[in-house]
Amino acid sequence: MKVGMISLGCCKNLVDSEKIMGLLVSAGCTIVSDAIDADVLVVNTCGFIEPAKEEAINTILEMAEYKEYNCKKLIVTGCLAKRYKDALIEEMPEVDAFIGVDEYEHLPEILHDVLGLDFPVTYGKCERLLSTNPWMAYLRIADGCDNRCSYCAIPLIRGNYRSVPMETLLQEAQELADKGVKELVLIAQDTTRYGTDLYGRRCLPDLLKALDAIEGFHWIRVLYTYPDELDDELIEGMKDLKKVLPYFDIPIQHGDNEMLIAMNRRGTIESIQETIDKIKKLYPMPVFRTTMIVGFPGETEEMFENMMKFIKEVRWDRLGAFTYSHEEDTPSYYMPDEPAEEVKQERYHRLMALQKTISDEKANELIGQTLEVLVEKQDGLSGRYYGRSVHSAPDGIDGSIIFKSDRRIEFGTFVNVKILSAKDYDCFGEAVYD
Repeated sequence: MKVGMISLGCCKNLVDSEKIMGLLVSAGCTIVSDAIDADVLVVNTCGFIEPAKEEAINTILEMAEYKEYNCKKLIVTGCLAKRYKDALIEEMPEVDAFIGVDEYEHLPEILHDVLGLDFPVTYGKCERLLSTNPWMAYLRIADGCDNRCSYCAIPLIRGNYRSVPMETLLQEAQELADKGVKELVLIAQDTTRYGTDLYGRRCLPDLLKALDAIEGFHWIRVLYTYPDELDDELIEGMKDLKKVLPYFDIPIQHGDNEMLIAMNRRGTIESIQETIDKIKKLYPMPVFRTTMIVGFPGETEEMFENMMKFIKEVRWDRLGAFTYSHEEDTPSYYMPDEPAEEVKQERYHRLMALQKTISDEKANELIGQTLEVLVEKQDGLSGRYYGRSVHSAPDGIDGSIIFKSDRRIEFGTFVNVKILSAKDYDCFGEAVYD
């Protein structure tokens, strides 16, 4: 049986897709990359915000067209399938099964009923089928969330925070290292909360120390850290580990204290600034990334300007932004004074124009420096290589290092690159060899 997997949404969802593909392969299926070749199509959906839901619906309808060719079964999994299952069953009869994230434990039985397959393993116990570059993999250390931000539907979809036992993570990490993974990226809805539900305390420092000792990894990167949980133990502990990168992904969502309260975010702008200052004093060249929400209910022009001021003060290396999405069943859904869509868009473009200037300045500050770069691809026409430094996560939004080399370089290896110029989010240079 040939199966095509379409994975939408975030890297956390991608890990689910990899586990589903691993389960299917364990039952003798072959994963194909072209939908036209598939006997079965699986769409793993995101249902977090309105644009993601629209993308999911459009993708499902597009994949349903392949039923006119080889495709016999169309299965929809993931967050959208969980959040709107009953409505989707009624509105999309062309889909043979909707499987929500809360049903993955019973995935072998469900797929047996839908596809007639027998599985030798249970979900999560089979080997993941990596869909990333072979030198990089995500390690999801927890699922669900307890933070209850007022705009967020994740707890409704994924449930409460659930840490993966440390021994399970270390076994999975060792398997990834044995496969040749060089960059391990830790993810969760909130990585800094890891262990609180299982061990009664935050155990991310312990986990990082154990991962740092695994042979094979060269870089360990941590994403989705919550600002008020970046305590001294974690900040100082990361500095003592050779493989853990000084890359601090701190989604703060706004730069105004009233907005943070309305969003049910813990901490204040002042406390976040103190944490950033502490990191800057301890690390010679830390990298900071964040995300912001524009147009939250009640956001005034003054509050927006406070966010712009905070961005200027911190000078984030990387920053992504979203306009507020009005999501049913979340507390913010009932909040008054949501800015008009044209106001949201105008503010969004002003914010991103500011960040583009900052990112360009930050990139130009790297000129003359030599950076360690993970090489990932080559332009066949120009011969230039593309890679990432500590400054860029593997999700494609942080920019690239583009460089020339007088030697052939194998993808997935590390080289030193001297930066000669920069533009926007990308840096340009040449490989240097001892």
